[in-house]
Amino acid sequence: MPVTRETILTAISDIALPQGGTLGGTDLVRALVVDGDTVRFVIEVENAATGRAMQPVEAEARARIERLPGVAKVQIVMTAPARPEPPKAVSGAAPSLKVGGHPKPQAGPQAIPGVRSIVAIGSGKGGVGKSTVTSNLAVALARAGRRVGLLDADIYGPSQPRMMGVSGRPASPDGQRIEPMHAHGVTVMSIGLMLKEGEALVWRGPMLMGALQQLLQQVNWGELDVLLIDLPPGTGDVQLSLCQKAPVTGAIIVSTPQDVALLDARRAIDMFNKLKTPVLGLVENMSTYVCPNCGHEAHLFGHGGVASEAEALGLPFLGALPLQLEVRLAGDSGQPAALGDGAVAEAYGQLADRLIRGGIA
Repeated sequence: MPVTRETILTAISDIALPQGGTLGGTDLVRALVVDGDTVRFVIEVENAATGRAMQPVEAEARARIERLPGVAKVQIVMTAPARPEPPKAVSGAAPSLKVGGHPKPQAGPQAIPGVRSIVAIGSGKGGVGKSTVTSNLAVALARAGRRVGLLDADIYGPSQPRMMGVSGRPASPDGQRIEPMHAHGVTVMSIGLMLKEGEALVWRGPMLMGALQQLLQQVNWGELDVLLIDLPPGTGDVQLSLCQKAPVTGAIIVSTPQDVALLDARRAIDMFNKLKTPVLGLVENMSTYVCPNCGHEAHLFGHGGVASEAEALGLPFLGALPLQLEVRLAGDSGQPAALGDGAVAEAYGQLADRLIRGGIA
């Protein structure tokens, strides 16, 4: 009866390894070939030191295979990978892995280990305060006791490092995984942390999609109740890739009350509907301005338009956020307004509470 691959693997499967485990329980046996009465294979080890420790394993495997009927010759080669060990990065050093490039094939949305919910924050157009809403909502959720992550997916215009007050380059100790930053109780990652300040990314769509896939899957997010994703404005590659690559729990649409912004918000809602991503609700930003001197209330961009739109579309209206100078100053200083007290922090606290009561965060 001719010897087979299965016969060889069974014969050596229970050989104990010096580092623990068995030869059959690892992926060390490579390129196994049975050529008539000759058996050839490779034992791939981590480095030369491990190879020396594995010599008794090699000898035992050779002896067992030679005893098998039909085997006349055994050739075993012990080898280590040709690639060098990745350099050990120190905290604050640039990750050695390359960010960007074509995305890897993926069979449907892939869960992020440890992350319970993923919420995309989107808008149909720029300038409506989507990134400000995202950073302040993240802080408000963290203040409410939730474990929160914030991914800045606005690849061309990353602003979360400034708004959250984080700087420096994330570490990548093994050249494969990225350690995120932490600020105000929030776990933060942004492509902006990988660039020099003011440096532009001149990338085509596939590189954007590859970078987003890496930021989702190669960052050590840890255990999170919710991961907020700050999307770029519009309905483009990043939004499409996110909904294809990750199991997004739902999307929140941010808009100002004015008609022009609402037109684009409708397009964003339609996009998420086509991608079969639930729209969790709408937020009206820059809804009301109260003069700090006289207390007069003004509606610079209109008022109530987003609430009316939500009612017309049968979607939840999650709240109205005021337009205040302190919000801009807080964002520029890296201390989101939701950290403090007053009307702005209270509004974000109510928005966070709605998400918590809805089981989203």
